[in-house]
Amino acid sequence: MAVSSPKPKFDLVILGASGFTGKHVLKEALKFLSTNPTSPSSPLNFTSLAIAGRDPSKLAQTLRWAAQPNPPPPIPIIAADTADPPSLRALCGGTRLVLNCAGPFRRHGEPVVAACVAGGCDYLDITGESEFMERVERGYHAAALERGALVVSACGFDSVPAEMGFLFHSRQWAAPARPNQVEAYLGLESERRIVGNFGTFESAVIAVKDLKEMERSRVTRVRPKIPGPPPKGEIIEHQKKIGLWGVTLPSADATLVGRTLSILTESPHGLPGLNESAEMVEKRKAFWTSVKPAHFGVKLASKSLLHMLGFIIIGIIIGLLGRSSFGRWLLLKYPSIFTLGGFSKKGPSEEEIASASFKMWFVGHGFSNESLAEQGNTKPDMEIITRVMGPEMGYVTTPIILVQCALILHSQRNNLPKGGVYPPGIVFGPTDLQERLQQNGISFDVISKSSLSS
Repeated sequence: MAVSSPKPKFDLVILGASGFTGKHVLKEALKFLSTNPTSPSSPLNFTSLAIAGRDPSKLAQTLRWAAQPNPPPPIPIIAADTADPPSLRALCGGTRLVLNCAGPFRRHGEPVVAACVAGGCDYLDITGESEFMERVERGYHAAALERGALVVSACGFDSVPAEMGFLFHSRQWAAPARPNQVEAYLGLESERRIVGNFGTFESAVIAVKDLKEMERSRVTRVRPKIPGPPPKGEIIEHQKKIGLWGVTLPSADATLVGRTLSILTESPHGLPGLNESAEMVEKRKAFWTSVKPAHFGVKLASKSLLHMLGFIIIGIIIGLLGRSSFGRWLLLKYPSIFTLGGFSKKGPSEEEIASASFKMWFVGHGFSNESLAEQGNTKPDMEIITRVMGPEMGYVTTPIILVQCALILHSQRNNLPKGGVYPPGIVFGPTDLQERLQQNGISFDVISKSSLSS
């Protein structure tokens, strides 16, 4: 298989396609390639794509794996390295969209963003690294606006289920009802022991090192007006209605929901599209008018309190050792030991991936009438529970989400913002992303609406 130079213009290029997650993204993308005889017939599918990375021979091997049981399609393979800016500029000059799967993003992501912005090329990635996202927003938003490059991070399990799940939940509060707090409980299920991949663990370890820097350089945002008093958060909580214990999860999900709500506070009808139709303008305005802000947090959940204690012990270990270079070396050298088998350098097997799934429950408390919240210390009198659920989060759900976001960019570009650095919620909220995810095995359900006793 010949290694080629990029030629304008591919619909998309998958960078880091031979990595743990990248190879599954490629496998998912091939389902929607118009030249694939097994893909559903649609003029909105990709007509051309390429894969890129440091090792062309490994990429060729990955392509053969992803195409099974069919022979590999004649997809161009591009040599590109995040440490080689000219290769990235050439890459971005030859495509409309880059799907970046090459992490950790703190180390490898910024050169790719810089090349995309300089070339006016759209960019999506699968990171959940808050420090990277804050840095990209600070450094590239103005240039991306000017150059017409749409940069959207966290277009995988981090953090689309949380963002789209929150928006779905928020819209269930029909006027005059208003939410005050929405807490998401993330439960992971499997018939086998779930083992996380090393890249995810490495990102978490690096994040500990970045905490102080993030606090110093955090972007100042407008805060939305939320009716009622701020909730008193519990680190460990038992949610009887759904039968789960939850422990606070320090993830990007809550931060990104906050970013979307902050942008919405400044632009109540959302972000106008590049050249959107009158129908889309009305749809966008109606969608965002129905969204109601609330305090939002995420908890890692389990039916077992013993599992909760295990999560806390692992968190403490990472938090303590992650503060020093020697501690980080130990964690990254022996991930299986320090996470009690939760992460390994080998990652999960195909059997483990197939047996795993997730459920994210959204438990919202609020007021049946907004006027009640204005009466001082009135407690919420209404509860709504919704749920997002789907297959294994890292290698099945993440590729599904990323590819569907890419298909929306490919087929509906005029309805999306001209450019800028944004969270996925504000960009994809009013599109048909939720419907697309539902068609591909990720469900959104209303579980219950009930009154709360005082």
